[in-house]
Amino acid sequence: MARSTWHRWLPAGAVVALIAGTVTITSQAGAVDLPDKSPQDVLAMLAENDVTAFSGTFETSTDLGLPLPSDLDLGPGSADLEDADLPTAAPEEDGAQAQEALSALALLSGDNTGRVFVAGPGTMRLQHLDGLDERNLVLTPQDAWFYDSQTNEALHVLLPDTSGLPEPPAPDGPLPTPQDLAEMAVESLEPSTGLTVGQDESVAGRDAYTLTLTPRAQETLVGSVTIAVDGENGFPLAVTVTARGQSEPALHAAYTEIDFSAPDAALFDFTPPAGAAVEEEVLELPDLAALEEEHDAATAPEGQVLGEGWASVLETQVGGLPDDPLLDQLTDPVPGGRVLSTSLLTVLLTDDGRVLAGAVTPEHLLALAGR
Repeated sequence: MARSTWHRWLPAGAVVALIAGTVTITSQAGAVDLPDKSPQDVLAMLAENDVTAFSGTFETSTDLGLPLPSDLDLGPGSADLEDADLPTAAPEEDGAQAQEALSALALLSGDNTGRVFVAGPGTMRLQHLDGLDERNLVLTPQDAWFYDSQTNEALHVLLPDTSGLPEPPAPDGPLPTPQDLAEMAVESLEPSTGLTVGQDESVAGRDAYTLTLTPRAQETLVGSVTIAVDGENGFPLAVTVTARGQSEPALHAAYTEIDFSAPDAALFDFTPPAGAAVEEEVLELPDLAALEEEHDAATAPEGQVLGEGWASVLETQVGGLPDDPLLDQLTDPVPGGRVLSTSLLTVLLTDDGRVLAGAVTPEHLLALAGR
């Protein structure tokens, strides 16, 4: 129901963010002349920006060269497996699984539009717009709403009182924002990364520096990451990721409108439409001491990052390799599993139930997996 609907688009947002960490900026080149700054100065502006309230509309465009069948419609929620040239041995179960995979892949292909509203730490709203449909994440210190207008399903989570505890990271939204991607890129910086500042540009009506990060790690598929950094407050306005050896962008995220004033508080008071199917859940504050003991006793975490910097890879445990015709069509067999290869992303699914994903070469993934 609502929970599975929301989870369909969480993995895609996480993978896109991973790609950026490891698209052409809407701009008016030549019309801007900001004071000269060194690459290190612009990087410091980006890393130290303290914008906590804003709202904006952004667009993403992704072309990873996914090996998708040409007759599949990847519009969110609109893929029709009956029209696809795929074998379906168990339509109800396998078809639903494939449908969820297609919905996730939709956010890794083509163009998408989103809106974001942030009123401060712990209060935000993210929207993925798809024609007349939209998906919403609304987060406040008291609760969180996940809503999909296409299915008219909602998940409402009541949050425990975390006063006095460190601020937890915000959950992944339906689409990665430019600041999500910029943050991941900065976290992947290594001493060998090349830094340059290009021509100043105007993005969403704001004057911006253009900072380009060029990885030198041989394991990464990332050729360069260019970030448009607001010349006044250091906020990331746009991100361009280009795959190694390619001239056209593989990933783009850019604001088309941005407002740095606090958004209307009514935007965070979410009420599902009449007739919506609503699932309620109450989260209890965990026993921190018990969690620490459990963490210390664990020998194999569910998810971990392998490698460092641009060569880092996310490894998770998902159980056995599914027998899915769509998986067979999108991936190639390798010793001990199957691999999905694109210009900027490699995913390895192993027979023992692991998934390794990163903006790295297949050889690097296989080596990390012990294959």
